[in-house]
Amino acid sequence: MNITDEIKEAKIIPIIVLEDAEDITPVCEALRAGGLSIAEITFRTPCAREALSLARTNFPDFILGAGTVTKLDELGSCVDAGAQFAVSPGLNPSIVNSAREIEFPFFPGVCTPTEVEKALGLGCEVLKFFPAQALGGVKILKAVYGPYKHRGIQFIPTGGINAENLESYISLPGVLAVGGSWLTPKNLIKEKAWHKITELTRQSLSIVKKI
Repeated sequence: MNITDEIKEAKIIPIIVLEDAEDITPVCEALRAGGLSIAEITFRTPCAREALSLARTNFPDFILGAGTVTKLDELGSCVDAGAQFAVSPGLNPSIVNSAREIEFPFFPGVCTPTEVEKALGLGCEVLKFFPAQALGGVKILKAVYGPYKHRGIQFIPTGGINAENLESYISLPGVLAVGGSWLTPKNLIKEKAWHKITELTRQSLSIVKKI
């Protein structure tokens, strides 16, 4: 099973922003207790690389990705730390091409037909759709997907997704999985409320299982 198939099976990618690398261990434990073994650690904070490396060591069974990868050096850093995929909010051809050269799964962000075509031209078929809810949610995603369905593209909508609208996104054709921070919000990490992360994970997976 390749990484895309594993993400499709998981259906939800928890997006994690950390201020302390050590927090990645209880966060991953909480996610796994709730039924998920996948995490995207965003490269927005100085400890991201350390957290990713720690997660790779302590959770070898996890699917681990790097988020907000917007610079070439971040791509190299996340690969070295053990990431199995990386995601960006936008479309940077230099990063896309570099990832393709090393055969590393990289999912650039798009939100318009023009960006979808640029991504397809660069050989990308799995695309982050961001910011999904702010742009019009399910309605705009359906509209953008329609003209490119025959090209085999798959979207990972992210931005504003939560337990309330999860079902509407997961049900859409062309959605590989959804990404979001509602399972691992900053306040719960700060409070070290790991049991609440587990509870949120279980609740969201119960929604996915109904579909």
